[in-house]
Amino acid sequence: MTRTADQDPSAAERVLLRDVADAAGVALSTASRAFTQPDRVNFQTVEHIMAVAARLGYRREPARVTPARTMSRTLYLLVQDSANPFFTDLVKGVVRQAKAAGYLAVVGDAEETPAMEQVLIERVSRAVDGIITSARSTSDTEMRELARHQPLVMFNREVVGVSSVIAGTSESSHQLIEHLHALGHRRVVYCAGPNNSWTNLQRWRALHHAARKLGMTIIRTGPFSPNYDQGPVAGEIAAAHRPTAIVAFNDQLAIGMIRHFVRRGVQVPEDLSITGYDNTYGASFVHSGLTCLDAPVEEAGRAAVDLLLTQIGGDTRPRTIRLPSPLRVRGSTGPAPAG
Repeated sequence: MTRTADQDPSAAERVLLRDVADAAGVALSTASRAFTQPDRVNFQTVEHIMAVAARLGYRREPARVTPARTMSRTLYLLVQDSANPFFTDLVKGVVRQAKAAGYLAVVGDAEETPAMEQVLIERVSRAVDGIITSARSTSDTEMRELARHQPLVMFNREVVGVSSVIAGTSESSHQLIEHLHALGHRRVVYCAGPNNSWTNLQRWRALHHAARKLGMTIIRTGPFSPNYDQGPVAGEIAAAHRPTAIVAFNDQLAIGMIRHFVRRGVQVPEDLSITGYDNTYGASFVHSGLTCLDAPVEEAGRAAVDLLLTQIGGDTRPRTIRLPSPLRVRGSTGPAPAG
């Protein structure tokens, strides 16, 4: 009978790869390749095997860095979605700073899927000198364990005991709410990003705290995928709550909303103000320009490389760097409509 962690608290230690293969209905060799050579296995099969492994509580031994390990002078950057303009400046900052230090930076794309994130982290940890990752789905415990054996810096996520760089602060979100309050807005909707996003949780907490402090009503909707195509859906769900302003999880979601509302005859900002986060490509010229918080992503990439090189040099004390995200006021916000 297949063993599961739910049946016995100590069973997770005894779950074997064969158990995963049996439960997934695949050959042992296929299950093994899903972890070690996922490019040789159908991606849907990889996702299925990873889901079964997670359900059973199967955990592979993290890669260990030994003193005899040969340094490759290669750093690895794992992003959630390489098609998202938000990560463009991060890649630029990491690649340029690594090059200046005599390192090669390699970029991996998790494609917004937990299974691919897990596979890529596991595969590269053996072959590079350090990792910078925006991992959302890998648990805090697993990230701390990886950091014990591998120079590691988290981007836009804090894990106790692991170094991180955060592009934005809670004070930045307060500025955004204060801006809307000054324009007369009292009813705001926040269109949330992915549930497993640390950044999403921090933004909602800061927005909620600032709105309540100012006596404003703020409603959370979502989660939504952080891309342009989700804008129309997110916008319609938000509009059903009859706000005078919408705060989107990121610029791409906000840009999708603006274009949808404009096509529908809703005037932005006369009828509805819309704001976003990050100041990515397109934010300055969509419609009359998007009011948003300007995340210093390229600077964050450079800072992450510096933290990683410090660890590679032998100083493994965890550090956290938080970079301010100034407010860029453009044409997508205006006075709240009367009545």
